[in-house]
Amino acid sequence: MKNYFIKIVLSLLVLSLVINCKSIQKTISDADLEKQILSRNQEIYTQKTKAEKVTFFKDSEPEKKWADSIYQQMTLDEKVGQLFMVSAYSNKDSLHSQKIDKLIEDFKIGALIFFQGGPVRQANLTNRYQSKSKIPLFIGIDAEWGLSMRLDSTYRYPWNMTLGAIQDLKLLEEVGQHMGSESKRLGVHFNFAPVLDINTNPENPIIGNRSFGETKSNVANKAIALMKGAQTHGVFSTGKHFPGHGDTSTDSHKTLPTVAFTKERIDLVELYPFKRLFDEEMASVMVGHLNIPSLETTENMPTSVSYNVVTTLLQKQLGFDGLIITDGLGMKGAANFKGPGDLDLAAFLAGNDILLCPEDVPLAVQKIKTAYHDGIVTEDRLAHSVKKILHYKYKIGLNHFKPIETKTLYADLNAPENDALQYKLFENAITVLKNKSEILPIQNLNQKIAYVKLGDDTNSAFVSTLKKYTNVTEVSNTNVDSLNLELKKYKTVIVGFHKLDKAWEKHDFSEIELFWLKKIAEQNDVILDVFTKPYSLLSIPNFDDIEGVVVSYQNSNISQIVSAELIFGAVSAKGKLPVSIHNFFDVNDGITTKKINRLGFASPENQDMSSATLSKIDAIASKAIQGKMAPGMQVLVARRGKVIFQKSYGNQTYDNSPKVTDTDLYDLASISKIIATLPNVMQLYDQKKVQLDTPLKTMLPYFSGSNKENIPFKNLLSHYAGLQAWIPFYKATLDKNNNPLAKYYSKAATAAFSTKVADSLFIRNDYHDTIMKIIKDTPLSLKKEYRYSDFTFIILKEYLEHQTKKSLQSLTQEHFYNTLGMNYTTYNLLEKFDKKVIAPSEIDNYYRHQTVQGYVHDMAAAMEGGIAGHAGVFSNAMDVAKMMQLFLQKGNYGGINYFSPETFDVFNTCHFCSEGVERGLGFDKRIGKDGPTCQCVSKSSFGHTGFTGNMVWVDPETEIVYVFLSNRTYPEVSAAGNTLAKEKIREDIQQIIQDAILK
Repeated sequence: MKNYFIKIVLSLLVLSLVINCKSIQKTISDADLEKQILSRNQEIYTQKTKAEKVTFFKDSEPEKKWADSIYQQMTLDEKVGQLFMVSAYSNKDSLHSQKIDKLIEDFKIGALIFFQGGPVRQANLTNRYQSKSKIPLFIGIDAEWGLSMRLDSTYRYPWNMTLGAIQDLKLLEEVGQHMGSESKRLGVHFNFAPVLDINTNPENPIIGNRSFGETKSNVANKAIALMKGAQTHGVFSTGKHFPGHGDTSTDSHKTLPTVAFTKERIDLVELYPFKRLFDEEMASVMVGHLNIPSLETTENMPTSVSYNVVTTLLQKQLGFDGLIITDGLGMKGAANFKGPGDLDLAAFLAGNDILLCPEDVPLAVQKIKTAYHDGIVTEDRLAHSVKKILHYKYKIGLNHFKPIETKTLYADLNAPENDALQYKLFENAITVLKNKSEILPIQNLNQKIAYVKLGDDTNSAFVSTLKKYTNVTEVSNTNVDSLNLELKKYKTVIVGFHKLDKAWEKHDFSEIELFWLKKIAEQNDVILDVFTKPYSLLSIPNFDDIEGVVVSYQNSNISQIVSAELIFGAVSAKGKLPVSIHNFFDVNDGITTKKINRLGFASPENQDMSSATLSKIDAIASKAIQGKMAPGMQVLVARRGKVIFQKSYGNQTYDNSPKVTDTDLYDLASISKIIATLPNVMQLYDQKKVQLDTPLKTMLPYFSGSNKENIPFKNLLSHYAGLQAWIPFYKATLDKNNNPLAKYYSKAATAAFSTKVADSLFIRNDYHDTIMKIIKDTPLSLKKEYRYSDFTFIILKEYLEHQTKKSLQSLTQEHFYNTLGMNYTTYNLLEKFDKKVIAPSEIDNYYRHQTVQGYVHDMAAAMEGGIAGHAGVFSNAMDVAKMMQLFLQKGNYGGINYFSPETFDVFNTCHFCSEGVERGLGFDKRIGKDGPTCQCVSKSSFGHTGFTGNMVWVDPETEIVYVFLSNRTYPEVSAAGNTLAKEKIREDIQQIIQDAILK
């Protein structure tokens, strides 16, 4: 067999030197060369003998004994009945199921093909029908892209056209394994797939997305992989539609398509995938309803009833000895040739073994029995097909039929591993066809980006994922000129073309959409992303003004998510175009784009985590909310650079308030230390502007002469400097009734009172100096010991602003947030966001006397105008995860080096562990019983907590980022203390995350 393939490859390589590949695929003009190749191929096939074949379907002695025994006991009715595979539905009424019962009991039919319905209903009906059949029934289904092609509540895999873009054949074999496993679980024995038609005609109305592409080698290679996966899981594959339905412009369901090619062309092109799969031991083949004059001279005789095609070509010349099945006999391509009964008999006489979807079983049975008695159908002919059917029933295990267990059927057919595979498939399929000036991936996030939708289907997964990377603005207008005026504000415009995810739908751009695309592209830098079959590009006159072209193939949620990842560089483009697009793009075109280490998105199983285990987080979150430990929360888990779990729980408050969404904003409290102040300090250390032993007086001369002047930088950041924990500065500014004193506050902003504390509350501008003076003058602890202090980061803010001559807010925004795409992260967020997207942190009745929503909860930070080194930043879990991923990647994110790995290692080192100080430089590293973790993370892990109910933790050993945000302080800080911490809610969730690790 190997020698045969080598000969084929060598002959085709020689051919490729003489003939252009496309002309071979579509129009072969050199007839002599065709004949030469045909002759050589025929010689090779003639040399093969059945004895030389090594087959997975080799008959065993027990199998022969069983089949012969059953056959000898069968009546003529039972033998004839085995030939029929009847249409069955699980979404029809009892009259339909009773009809099937009657066909089984009275006409002894041998097989069913299920169409529309649901998996549990189908399983129950299968059990019912099998119980009524003396000889167990074959069960078939059309599941080209999985059971969902016919059944609700089942999983949909990508179209073949999408799979045709994937270069890794192991992935297609994995698809076959999944589909085979699911079919077997449902009691299905035949999957009428893969489609072996080579779609060389873009106008083909019935194949299109169902084909792997327009080149015979791609179709064959992908189909072999899919078939191997399915058949190794105990389900028979059926190649279709023999001898090839790809280059037709009509639908055989409605009429008889004509294929006007020579025998030589058909042998060289259309038959190529079938031959390849025959050599790989495909179990069965479906013969299509086609008019091919070069193969069958009888006018308008469908190939499905042609002896020349089914017996002479398929069985004798090509040596196929598996099961041969007609396409549906009710289809007009066949039904117009002969009436019911006569058509079935003609199909059987042509050499088919199984007659699919007969229109009238009683009449067909009678016609075949009459032909038998008249000697037209011989006993040998009948035995040939019936015994073959029995042999294959034995091979599939029907000699020991067991009813289908339905208890866990739905869960088994919708395993989380399916999503994991789907992510991998689209990561490998999505194809970039144009990338002018490397517009892809978008690296500079400090630019204005717009999104414009074309098409009539949903786009929410795409848009929401784009917005997780940076600020992407949806722009729309009813007038294209007005739209272009709006788009002038933006540097890059992403145009998404979203069409309904149905295989047979026309997915062309409308004339209006083409006009809009042309206008938008003429005046903007455009990335066009089409979420439909690549043939949609055929209607675009040219691509001169379009900078980037992405084919995402389908409009599923996962394809949208992965496509957004690709646009921002979380994954690279790997797909190759399976069809050609005029003279613009050729088969196998596909540009590889750069992967830059931004967070992406995946199923937990993609990252060796368990979805089932992670789902237990829901119960912990519910416990916290019901126990009024926090009204709501966000939880995010990322592993190996992919977000695998992101959920929001509860409401912003315990009252009738909005539900928490993933984009809602929370007061980070002390997490501000490592999200804002610390990374800026790390940059200065990286630039050698400060050293571990640099004293505070050198960093900040303001402290010269104070008791703090010689505190080393290392001690300061390790909370090992003897500083007080905190001082309630605000109390000195209140009267005896805890109301703000007029001496310090104004209800309106003035030149002297412009520092805003809360709504209608402004503190005098010079009070910052008072705070710094208090800190400077406070005594140090007499005993040298660990003491966590907010003063450290209040001081570091002062240091940063002194050193850089910029505000902390500007530094953080310019150096980190803008380039990281942390567009939901900021101080004083009411300047940018509406209150309705902000979780309130407290109903303050002791200082500000109002609901604190959009203003920092920390009183000292509020007195600093909301911008402090120790508190003041608001964000959501996704944005926080970006900074934590940057730390995990030791200073690099999105292709940008923010600081060196060596600097990160210094800051993530516990410099005073021997003295009992379990802190890095700024990072918390306490993983023992007194720390905030589950005690299940590694010593190299690090993170921080926040007073308002937050926690972030990173473990380099498992590559996990964990973010927990809440407003546990709402409506007030409990007199009973921090119940969220006492009940170890955050720790229990972290334990679940650790338990979810599979490897």
